[in-house]
Amino acid sequence: MSFDRKIKIAPSILAADFANFGAECAAIEAQGADWVHVDVMDGHFVPNITFGPATCAAIRPHIKGVMDVHLMIAPVDPYIEGFAKAGADVITAHVEAGAHTHRTLQAIRAAGAKSGLALNPGTPVSEVEYYLDMVDLICVMTVNPGFGGQKFIHSQIEKVKQLRALIGDRPIHIEIDGGVDPVTAPLVAAAGADVLVAGSAVFKGGSVSNPAPYGENIRNIRAAAEGVWA
Repeated sequence: MSFDRKIKIAPSILAADFANFGAECAAIEAQGADWVHVDVMDGHFVPNITFGPATCAAIRPHIKGVMDVHLMIAPVDPYIEGFAKAGADVITAHVEAGAHTHRTLQAIRAAGAKSGLALNPGTPVSEVEYYLDMVDLICVMTVNPGFGGQKFIHSQIEKVKQLRALIGDRPIHIEIDGGVDPVTAPLVAAAGADVLVAGSAVFKGGSVSNPAPYGENIRNIRAAAEGVWA
């Protein structure tokens, strides 16, 4: 993974057809997705249960680009090696998930993955200030984690602006997760985000047998976001 601040669209497979994950991953990449975002939930840290390392290992051969694994679980550390071995390129943990975030980030990098740190809507930017030399990506949750299809929380735009100023020239991606669509994409892009996670906004209207809508949805989100950068 080389670093740049170009807009990257990362469809969340939480909104895909669970019975066709491999084909769905291949379809969204063929239709222009930059990264594939995998939302891992444990029913404890967040009120939903989704996937584990075995699912990541199963879809990895179907993904040519970046597999971006977002761990909404607590504890995190015991599972880092498993997700790294499953082929995760980026592993993101929540700053709220444990008391030893620095150790968690060290473990992610030691396992060979890029390290990410996620912030819930109520968590201030100051929580990541002392980890900036340890992270490759910071994920700003623009919905409460746990379920797809939620409405975008507009107060988080100011958080993205603060985060972008704090990062400065450091090679750290700012990722947005939650409620991203052609309306909200330009708002977060203008604030400084470069990785946009979108679930229902990408997968709506399409299917493995009819993937063209995926491409149209991805292009629309990208165009909206890049219109701000132009």
